[in-house]
Amino acid sequence: MPRPNRIVVEGGVYHVYNRLARGERVFGEEAEAEGFIAVLREVVKRDELTVFAWCLMPNHYHLAVRIGAVALGRAMRSLQLKVTRGVNRRRKVFGPLWQSRYKAKLISDQRYLDQLMVYIHLNPVAAGLVDDPAEYPWSGHTELLGKRGKPIVEVDEVLRLFGRSRRAARSAYVRQLKGMVNDEWIGEEPGRLPWWRLGRPPKGEDEDPEVSIREERARKVQGPDWRPRLEAEQLVARGARYLGLELDDLQSRSRDQDLVKARELLVLLGAERYRIKVKELAQQLRKSADGISQALARAARKRVTDTAFRAELDRLDRLLAGT
Repeated sequence: MPRPNRIVVEGGVYHVYNRLARGERVFGEEAEAEGFIAVLREVVKRDELTVFAWCLMPNHYHLAVRIGAVALGRAMRSLQLKVTRGVNRRRKVFGPLWQSRYKAKLISDQRYLDQLMVYIHLNPVAAGLVDDPAEYPWSGHTELLGKRGKPIVEVDEVLRLFGRSRRAARSAYVRQLKGMVNDEWIGEEPGRLPWWRLGRPPKGEDEDPEVSIREERARKVQGPDWRPRLEAEQLVARGARYLGLELDDLQSRSRDQDLVKARELLVLLGAERYRIKVKELAQQLRKSADGISQALARAARKRVTDTAFRAELDRLDRLLAGT
């Protein structure tokens, strides 16, 4: 009997992982690790994923990613299929490489996202491969430290979670990592992690998110690129009009409740669904990048917990897309 598709939250952050079949340690070889990372980089760019953390171990991988308009299932199936083809071709073998479909868990709490990033980047330490995560070449840790060019991790966005300047944020991130290195859950399997145990589906139901119903419907009707390309200036101006607000009021210092919510809606749509940089949104709204980052964090939490806010977000999204 086929497994049922599960709804995903567009713009949601997920902990994704999978393990190789038959206990193989394929990615312990440098060439195979580089092959996996090349495919990961390609999929992240193509499907516009925002990566908060990643780590490739000899026999499994972990990702912390925020998805956009493209369903998570497409990205992960593409990643695993392409990696399988490459490994089988180089090794002149046939058959499945992975133990199963990928596993994924929605992360709806900032505290758990912080823990997740630390957990992923401490995986090599917990496994006894290195004493310092900075010594491990196949993770996003060194990217956050600024020691590697062309990072897969969205460095600026991650560092904003830890501090206002890059230096302060990196120090705070490293302190948090060192502070959690001895926590009992650091070496646990994903299914036993604090965030993984929350909100488990009914017994027998798969935890793999596959298709966003809204995204799938739009793809059938309008094709995969159903949102127009908007610059920050266009999104803010159109958003103000559709929300019945004056642009000057939206850009003002007013903390009126309706204006605050409007800014949160526009920032969340701009950053997550229209792939506009936080800095550019801040400039158009005449706010600091820190202030807009805080608004984005608030809006991301509301999207998960507040059904009215999520409905208004989707309505504004459709208006901006002209659908």
